[in-house]
Amino acid sequence: MVLFSVIVARHRLLESLRGALKRQPVVALTGPRQCGKTTLARQLLDPAASTWFDLEDPRSRTVFDEPMTVLEPLKGLVVIDEIQRVPDLFPLLRVLVDRRPLPARFLILGSASGALLRQSSESLAGRVEHVRMGGFALDETGSEAVEPLWRRGGFPDSLLAPDDETSVHWRRNFIDTIVERDLPQWGVRVSSTAMRRFWTMVAHYHGQIWNNADPARALGVSEPTVRSYLDLLTDALVLRQLQPWHANLRKRQVKSPKVYVRDPGLLHELLGIEDQSALLHHPKLGASWEGFAIEQILATEPHTDAAFWATHQGAEIDLVLQRRGKLFGVECKRVDAPRMTPSIRIALEDLALERVAVIYPGPKRYAIADRVEAVPLTDLAQPGRLFERATA
Repeated sequence: MVLFSVIVARHRLLESLRGALKRQPVVALTGPRQCGKTTLARQLLDPAASTWFDLEDPRSRTVFDEPMTVLEPLKGLVVIDEIQRVPDLFPLLRVLVDRRPLPARFLILGSASGALLRQSSESLAGRVEHVRMGGFALDETGSEAVEPLWRRGGFPDSLLAPDDETSVHWRRNFIDTIVERDLPQWGVRVSSTAMRRFWTMVAHYHGQIWNNADPARALGVSEPTVRSYLDLLTDALVLRQLQPWHANLRKRQVKSPKVYVRDPGLLHELLGIEDQSALLHHPKLGASWEGFAIEQILATEPHTDAAFWATHQGAEIDLVLQRRGKLFGVECKRVDAPRMTPSIRIALEDLALERVAVIYPGPKRYAIADRVEAVPLTDLAQPGRLFERATA
């Protein structure tokens, strides 16, 4: 069954890009491969005042043998796709955007966030703004798509596939492409077999606090090597390392990150989950739903920092969001009717949280306690509503 008969609009991201291009001469749009970066960027093009270069195209890379000759005369919006393939362009862009008056603005697209962030930050300090994107989110698909979005993930070709079998095959091929083509092209010297085995291992740790020791023993490599594998897949934007929040408390707090496979469809493929029935009976069901909810929150809710918090005494909260200088908490519970817990009470007090939202799959928003509310996951289809107060 086809889920959508029209193109899914991505208004939030388009507005972010337009705003960033007004503020800065260079905007870096980063996201995993095939998440829709190129499609999104093409919606900004003015045929009369835009130029496009795709550095995956050998013809474009040949043109860039003399990059200053190519770029200096251009005016309007210049889009450079897969810029991480030609890292020498960053110092040149600094020269071009320092011209006055400024004849052109640059939108650069990349699939390797770590390298792109480092290169752009070093060469374009004060001249670049970063916009990050992933697959489709609930505010783009609408709340009616919550189940297929969770099961298939947000990559357009997976979510919009005509049937589950086609979606599964797409995700399988995507994983193969990352480990067999992309990582080697980025200079990674790791066998595709080892990297796929490691990625599958991370899927079984999904939603847990990371420890290098056990995966290192299982793979027969050192702990620093395992750490480098984790960072590689994080840079490829397919894993998330959610860092711990450190409060000034007289309690031993967890200092290691939690790990998540960012797209639930990829998580389910790595775990061998092919349909809804298998998902609902899988031991990682709760962790899968938690990771899906966290990704939706981070995509749709404004924040300047995001972390989790946990103590060695057992208190924890899934997500701590900082915005406007205040802290807000989020718990993700796949239950029918969330209730107050000791962990939420401790987090409210120890972290001085303004409010806590408990995300759950039910239909009704209601108050659990003072400053604590149960919030349906589908409310995230309307960005900015997470910490609104429930009405009686």
